[in-house]
Amino acid sequence: MSRGIRSLLESSYLLLVFGFIATPIVMIVVFSFNEDRFPGFPWAGFSLRWYEAILNEPMVIDSAINSVIVGLSTAIGATIIGFLAAYIDYRYKFTGKTAFNLMVAIPPAIPATVMGIALLAFLARIGLFGELKAVAFAHIAIASSFAMAIIRLRLSELEASIEPAAWNLGASRLQGLCFIILPYCRNALLAAFFLSFAVSFDEFMIAWFVGGMNETLPVRILNLLQGQVSPRINAIGTLVFALTFSLVVSALWLMRRKRVAH
Repeated sequence: MSRGIRSLLESSYLLLVFGFIATPIVMIVVFSFNEDRFPGFPWAGFSLRWYEAILNEPMVIDSAINSVIVGLSTAIGATIIGFLAAYIDYRYKFTGKTAFNLMVAIPPAIPATVMGIALLAFLARIGLFGELKAVAFAHIAIASSFAMAIIRLRLSELEASIEPAAWNLGASRLQGLCFIILPYCRNALLAAFFLSFAVSFDEFMIAWFVGGMNETLPVRILNLLQGQVSPRINAIGTLVFALTFSLVVSALWLMRRKRVAH
């Protein structure tokens, strides 16, 4: 088989896989603008009625606000914890360092159902069940691993002797951190923030277990699906996809930009 034919077959295979993954998303977006409440072709006509419907539904608005609050809290908390964990791993050598890294990496590897049940039992005992901050704490535990990975990757590109050189020239450890490490990691910190927000905004299983009556937007979508199939779900799904896609693309762009700049 010639190299050109092999390249064509590989490209065709990738295109088919991408098409298979993207088709459901495209259908959601397309039917969110359909006049008819039942999905099907041909279109009944272009309409924004389903977007108007969700904007006039108080429970959807409230759940969206809850998702934004939880997402911002998660992004801030996960970025701070992820940076501290990445810096500790970068700068210090200590006994139990492998266990430390494993502890940070474990939460995303635990099935969401298992994590949700465990958090439900724990949070109920300490009186935090049903509060938004409980959802935020749970999401921070998951998103911190992604934040640490992004920031640690950036720190691995920094010459280890630069910060000690600043210390030898009279800078304090805090000054070295503020004027060398943080500026160098700026894009990675922003990427970690965006990705953590996206992880939190999309997560529904743990939020469903521990959020109680404080629904996030994914939980509201799940509850709508349990009632009846409604075109409003397509509109909500389109908006959620647009937001999370923008956040992830922004994070990837920032990571690529800092590598090119480097």
